[in-house]
Amino acid sequence: MFSSRSAVCSLLLRTGACAAAIALVSPRRSSAQTPPPIPSGPAEEPAHPASVPLWADGAPGSEARQAEKERVDWRQEPALVFPIVYNIHNPSVTPFLPEAGKATGAAVIIAPGGGHMFLTVDREGYDLGRWLADRGIAAFVLKYRLARDKAGNSPYKTTVEPVADGQRAIRLVRSRAAAWGLNPHRIGILGFSAGGVPVMGAVLHFDAGNPAAADPVERESSRPDFQALIYAEVPRGDFAVPKDAPPAFLCCAFDDTGKAAPLANLFLKYKAANIPTEVHIYNEGGHGFGVRSDRPQLPISTWSARLVDWLGDIGMLKT
Repeated sequence: MFSSRSAVCSLLLRTGACAAAIALVSPRRSSAQTPPPIPSGPAEEPAHPASVPLWADGAPGSEARQAEKERVDWRQEPALVFPIVYNIHNPSVTPFLPEAGKATGAAVIIAPGGGHMFLTVDREGYDLGRWLADRGIAAFVLKYRLARDKAGNSPYKTTVEPVADGQRAIRLVRSRAAAWGLNPHRIGILGFSAGGVPVMGAVLHFDAGNPAAADPVERESSRPDFQALIYAEVPRGDFAVPKDAPPAFLCCAFDDTGKAAPLANLFLKYKAANIPTEVHIYNEGGHGFGVRSDRPQLPISTWSARLVDWLGDIGMLKT
């Protein structure tokens, strides 16, 4: 399918239940930017609803540190300065719930990125949470434990605690579905960058729950009903994809050299396993675009709308 704009070629692939959308846009060159200055005042976490700990008595292995306060700092990048959160030892979810009249029953657990050193809680967390809630989709921003925590001396491993936190978040949200007005069969998980680890941990290693568990949360299934990976960290090499893995939405930029090829390869694994998958690879956007309003000229700025379209396409938004 070719656009009337000579600079744009858009290819849409649909095979059975699997959909892949790959947009190829002529390159744009931008001049070097001067980084915005770091604010003179102390960094503050953006305002947000009260968080809910994943474990009431502290996360397994972190009980002795659950009272430690999270820390907030500024991070400066070429085009942005933004707050980051780290020193996380009491993992939690922060709920963004839609108005009752808008609610679709769907819920997305959002795992921000930050290289396992910190969490980018604004454009990869709370900003997207509010945006989804405005469209009738409940969102829960996950603060997971960090294997390379900026505070130093982290006791955690990337393949252990973030995975456990993602699995527990799914169980917790599902266990409170009635209280939060959710459909327990429409609970998914989305990860940005390093946040792909909690997502892939839940996708590759889920179970139906333990009906005999004393903790009612552990009685719930940890299988997400859908998954979304946005310029996400995914396993390399050969690994088995469960035949009953949930439908997937994959999105990145072609010029994100570290993430585009691994996500494209993951699509091929999902296709081989017959997992319904939609893929968007945009020509320009780099890494860490999240939800931003300062680059409306870039097609990649509409990715979150495509996510909502996809959720409707797979039946998650039916009222």
